[in-house]
Amino acid sequence: MTTVGIIGASGYTGGELLRLLLPRDDIEIVQATSRRYMGEPLVMVHPNLRGIAGELRFSSDEKVEKCDVLFTCLPHGSTMTRMDDLMTSADHVVDLSADFRLQDPDLYSKWYGTPHSAARLLPKFAYGLPELHRDDIKELGNASGVGCVATSVNLPLYPFREFAEKVVADVKIGSSAAGNSPSDSSHHPERKGVIRPYAPAGHRHQAEVIQECGMDVMLTAHAVEMVRGISTTLHLQLKRPLEEKECWSILRKCYGDEPFIRIVKSKKGLYRYPEPKILEGTNYCDIGFELDRDHNRLVLFCAIDNLVKGAAGSAVQCMNIMLGLPETKGLEFPGLHPA
Repeated sequence: MTTVGIIGASGYTGGELLRLLLPRDDIEIVQATSRRYMGEPLVMVHPNLRGIAGELRFSSDEKVEKCDVLFTCLPHGSTMTRMDDLMTSADHVVDLSADFRLQDPDLYSKWYGTPHSAARLLPKFAYGLPELHRDDIKELGNASGVGCVATSVNLPLYPFREFAEKVVADVKIGSSAAGNSPSDSSHHPERKGVIRPYAPAGHRHQAEVIQECGMDVMLTAHAVEMVRGISTTLHLQLKRPLEEKECWSILRKCYGDEPFIRIVKSKKGLYRYPEPKILEGTNYCDIGFELDRDHNRLVLFCAIDNLVKGAAGSAVQCMNIMLGLPETKGLEFPGLHPA
């Protein structure tokens, strides 16, 4: 039995970790912390866990219980100040904040506006995207989380990075990506029906694209009305023309054996290209493409659930790798249709 602790379990990513882990007969949740809801039952915050959460209650994070795997879901900038102590409490740590995603502390300082206070620990963490860092995750035994927007760019772009002269990314993302703290922008009358640019330039997750794909992108993010999901469209100006068969070959060579990446490109039907709606609750990443030969342009499409493949799902996938378990364990949910 693998013992698991979740620090910051009352947020959306903490709730997703609980949803994915509680039904498993090989996992025991020994601690789920929340300063705001300390002492309250888990189901008060995560009502979908009724019947599987048992008598579990939120506890304080002042004392971290010993466990095999510790997931940390604290705000950016908080985890790095505590990581020395947290790492003594578990054999493996997966940090879902941004604190250990960037291996270059200067890159962190540039994009997050503050020096990294635990830079010496950065080499101990693999970037937690299994499709790109499976061996590192297994070897190091600790992993960062991934940025959801970054994941929706990195996974489709990575196979084509050497063919792209420049890249424009258009990202549309659901409200859950902003977390569960209410704000003016998340107020229902202000959010309903919107397609609102909220990061026209300078989105922090661009730093992860620079790190993983070795190139910057011109990225604009929009807030849209859906709760879960990211729909990303990438426009690649190509260094040379590509043919459709070549695009298929490139994608299959990179992702043909990946359990959670599906190539979605059909000639008929409603779902000819990736759509986030049918991925709600799943750990899948759907990637599609179309060639624009008149402009020597490759258009890539990507859809994920920002809370799963963009956060908690990839984190559980990392845990499975660290423990030598089947990578898909606990992540098999295929989604719903209609939804």
